[in-house]
Amino acid sequence: MRISIILILLFSLPVLTFAQVRQYSTTDKEAAGFYTRANQAIDENDYDLAIQYLYKAVQKDDNFVEAHSQLGDLLRLKRNYKDAITQLRAVVKLRPDYNRAIYLKLGEAEVYNAEYAAAKPDLEKYLAAPYITEANRFLARKLIADCDFSINAMQHPVPFKPVNMGPEINTAADEYLPVATADESMLVFTRKIANNEDFYKSTKLDGKWQLSSPLSSVINTPNYNEGAQSISQDGRFLFFTGCNRPDGLGRCDIYISQKRGNDWSKPFDLSPPINTAGWESQPSISADGRTLYFVSNRKGGYGGYDIWKSTLTEKGWGEPVNLGPNINTSFDEQSPFIHPDDSTLYFCSNGWPGMGNKDLFISRLGKNGEWQKPENLGYPINSSGDENGLTITANGAYAFFASNNLNGYGGYDIYTFELPSTVRPHMVTYVKGVITDAAKKQPLEAAVEIIDLEKDIPVYQDYSSATGGDFLATLTSGKNYGLNISKNGYMFYSENFSLKDHEPKKPFNISVSLEPIDIGNKVILKNIFFDTNRFDLKPESMAELKKIIAFLNLNPSVRIELSGHTDNVGNDIANQTLSENRAKSVYQFLGDHGINQTRMVFKGYGKTQPIAPNTTDEDRAKNRRTEFKIIAK
Repeated sequence: MRISIILILLFSLPVLTFAQVRQYSTTDKEAAGFYTRANQAIDENDYDLAIQYLYKAVQKDDNFVEAHSQLGDLLRLKRNYKDAITQLRAVVKLRPDYNRAIYLKLGEAEVYNAEYAAAKPDLEKYLAAPYITEANRFLARKLIADCDFSINAMQHPVPFKPVNMGPEINTAADEYLPVATADESMLVFTRKIANNEDFYKSTKLDGKWQLSSPLSSVINTPNYNEGAQSISQDGRFLFFTGCNRPDGLGRCDIYISQKRGNDWSKPFDLSPPINTAGWESQPSISADGRTLYFVSNRKGGYGGYDIWKSTLTEKGWGEPVNLGPNINTSFDEQSPFIHPDDSTLYFCSNGWPGMGNKDLFISRLGKNGEWQKPENLGYPINSSGDENGLTITANGAYAFFASNNLNGYGGYDIYTFELPSTVRPHMVTYVKGVITDAAKKQPLEAAVEIIDLEKDIPVYQDYSSATGGDFLATLTSGKNYGLNISKNGYMFYSENFSLKDHEPKKPFNISVSLEPIDIGNKVILKNIFFDTNRFDLKPESMAELKKIIAFLNLNPSVRIELSGHTDNVGNDIANQTLSENRAKSVYQFLGDHGINQTRMVFKGYGKTQPIAPNTTDEDRAKNRRTEFKIIAK
């Protein structure tokens, strides 16, 4: 039996069984009468009325052990831990051997009320009792681990200065689950008004968040709740949770909507294998848009709610995989947030040692591809209450979260704070580009691919927007990347750039104008690489070579000239020979991979066609290049 179910039974059954007790420790008939009425109210599930009667019972007779015990149970179930502790301590004082379970209940309430030093001996006393179940023993030990962690954490607090995001975001209603785009131009969050959850957005102008407004009438509904969302880094795709909708498979399902101009498309259910007849919620999409993390209570997990992931394949979303015992416990794990570095996961859990209830944790992806055991974010980021819904900016410096424990505008408010350096993700930046037609200067929807040149794998594959021609990709700093842009009817574009010395806080901006496929138009192949004075193609060239093959296959009537070029350093004859051999290497590779050589010619131009003055190292590097030119179409 799972721990979450055991907890319900452990902490609710005593309330029901006490209702059948008729031999009390009190001789006060009026006190006993109030106790009987309380039992009747419990049978009718009116716990608030039962609490009123029980308070009257102990006011009449402060030595009424059963009334104190039952009142402590109900207050604890209502999460009023402070008053529950008062009642349960009264039971221990009046009759220390009344019921061994009192010490587990008291210890649990003390942990959740941040009274860790008092909780530990009570829990240890419970463990010393005979004939306790393994499930209860496991729970008591877990609560003791919380005490040990919390006492140490409070002695070593981490920096934490939360800032309320102000009346532009927060109102007297509840606002929570905030998430921002990579460039922090838009914040999307959930607002709850009269038991209805909808999405709201705020945009940033001149560094200041503007007054929030509903995200979209296409997504928000008056009859269903929308919440627990994740927005792609470029702000173009929204994954969210919809519950009890007529098109859903289970109680809660995950939906997706795409931004279309200034509005959003009609959401659709992601369907199996992600959604089931169970409960799927709280999605978080990776920076490349190909891995979806989410929470589910489906079969095959470790606890009530576990974190799972599904990877996008050519056939759609793959079969979800549980993140395993380094993340999931026999308790609940929720609110996953995968950072744009794709190797740092934040989530909340009440299963790992913490401050009590749900705490926020960080786990990093190891070199073996496995998630490492999580680290608690520390005190006072975490407290004895529930912390969840943490999201991190792309630059890793700041976090967004919601709280009702701070002085705000009412209910849950959204806050931001600077994340301690020890729990920050890897440094990332974002590439922001605009693609236009070179002649018409109009925006183009084109395929964009960014490649990690060292690993020769794509790290971003998407299309620029049809309305603005823009795209945005988050990338790990400190690496070299290749960029390829293609569209039917146009020459493809090739570029490479380095983020090794790029300041992560600043975006890397690119503007690209695509030329039509016309005779004489050229493409500089900036991702074709050779060692100095050699003409052997380096492995980093493979992605670019595949793009040329795809271009020629898509345009079977096109003939091209492949050309090699050098700077003016060195012997002219040697440069001429080198440039010709480099062009020939590309020619031979394309021929070996299915391109009819009658569609290609190769030529070396040496230093004779510079595109920049040969006066600096940077300009000479521009002149050392490989090109292809349309010679027939």
